[in-house]
Amino acid sequence: MKIGHVIVPVADLETATAFYAERLGLQLRFRDGERYAAVTDGSVTLGLAAAVEQPVPGEVALSFQVDSLADFLADWQGAEGADGEVSIVEGGHERRATLRDPFDNVVVVYERLPG
Repeated sequence: MKIGHVIVPVADLETATAFYAERLGLQLRFRDGERYAAVTDGSVTLGLAAAVEQPVPGEVALSFQVDSLADFLADWQGAEGADGEVSIVEGGHERRATLRDPFDNVVVVYERLPG
């Protein structure tokens, strides 16, 4: 497992990208139209997410990449204290599960899809 990125909800991707990339000097890794942009300092990536790309609308989410989402979920669901509903979403590039930590923070665990 590794930290993937921190997903930051934004209402206006143009303004957010200008702020983080131009004003703060982070590097723009890529942009997906008006849906999503990734900016980085070289070690940490912020995912600037418009409403359609937010795992939980309006909440910052920590994301972690795993080799196998199925294996992770089997272990997680069998662990003590693991409760709550798990939603799984498959996108064009990844399959992800949205969970909550013990303090009710959003945690996204994902695996990259081949291709």
